[in-house]
Amino acid sequence: MIAFFRLGKQRLSLRQSLDRTHLMVSLTGVCLVGGLLTCVALLSLRFYTDHNLDLVARAISYTTEAAVVFEDGEAAREALQNIASREDVAEVSIVLSSGEVLATWTRHASQPWFALERQLAELVLPGPIILPMAHNGREIATIKLVGHGQYLLSFLVQVLAAMLICMLLSTLGALYIARLMQRSITSPLRSLARVAHGVSRERSLALRVPAASITELDTLGQDFNSLLDELEAWQAHQQRENASLLHQATHDKLTELPNRALFEARLQQAVLAGLRHDERFALLYLDCDNFKPINDTLGHGAGDEVLVAIARRVQHQLRPQDLVARLGGDEFVVLLSAISADQEVSDIMMRIRQAMVEPVALSDGHRLDCTLSIGAAYFPADGQTAEALLQHADHAMYLAKRQDKARRARQQKVHTPTKEKKQ
Repeated sequence: MIAFFRLGKQRLSLRQSLDRTHLMVSLTGVCLVGGLLTCVALLSLRFYTDHNLDLVARAISYTTEAAVVFEDGEAAREALQNIASREDVAEVSIVLSSGEVLATWTRHASQPWFALERQLAELVLPGPIILPMAHNGREIATIKLVGHGQYLLSFLVQVLAAMLICMLLSTLGALYIARLMQRSITSPLRSLARVAHGVSRERSLALRVPAASITELDTLGQDFNSLLDELEAWQAHQQRENASLLHQATHDKLTELPNRALFEARLQQAVLAGLRHDERFALLYLDCDNFKPINDTLGHGAGDEVLVAIARRVQHQLRPQDLVARLGGDEFVVLLSAISADQEVSDIMMRIRQAMVEPVALSDGHRLDCTLSIGAAYFPADGQTAEALLQHADHAMYLAKRQDKARRARQQKVHTPTKEKKQ
């Protein structure tokens, strides 16, 4: 006894703990297993009964649908009797949507212990099964079905006698074993299983196994925690790598704006949301005027600086919910979400043009005048698909570019003769 308490004050090996509890577990194991199997059997019986009653209710729904539609009570009662009398059903009724009971069937008492079976069924078995009956998408009636439980009484009588004897003989031993195993074995293993479950099912790598009183279990828990530390560090590294790869895959490397792939996905989402909620939005297609001469005369480095400046200036003129992306080359596109009036789009286009009035200052000292041609498309007026909206906005942009060139040409013709006359 003294050695027992000495062992209790220090960490035990798994073998010592199992040796100490082996004798008591052997004496009471049969009773505990019997009780566990009985509970499992009751739960299985309850689950089976619930599932079976649900199937019976569905069978009744399919069989009596025509009778319910035409409110033929006689046909409905006949169908109820044909189905319910062969199943473990105490009573079943069909109630119309108006509250009127169309048909009902009740099992007649055929044995002396019929009432006892009903009471046990109400106590142990699941409650009434209530299944709505629908026709053409409209609920026309409700089926209410109560289980009988005729097999439950005999099962309980056979089990109860054995369980009472086993429980009386094993109560003190079972309590002692439960407390002992909870302290020495079950608690550490349960903690380890809970952490492993959280990691495998919920990916909760922040969980850790607490210290255990048994040496082997404590070592196992510490090793498991070390593995979780490595997994957590690896997961953080992978998340950073994935975030970087995702950003590279969805953003333009030069301007850091969303690229064509991300924009098309957002545009498709906007179209679906607009169709679902009847919302309006607009699409702007932007193109830099005379961008090719900049690359040809000053080099691609200067062209890149111009594109970055255009991206920043356009971005600063938009609302927080709007999105600007670079499609490629000198072409940009803007998604204006949730517009209430066309004037909002006109105001944003005007702000973008005004933002380009200031020349773009290059790193080599050059200052370039850059203008943008802008075309707009409105959803749903100009298209109800992403492709149609992009095509319409692109066409509107090229039309605006031609009109701007024509206007400049007219202004040049007007100014040139005037200049010659003065000379």
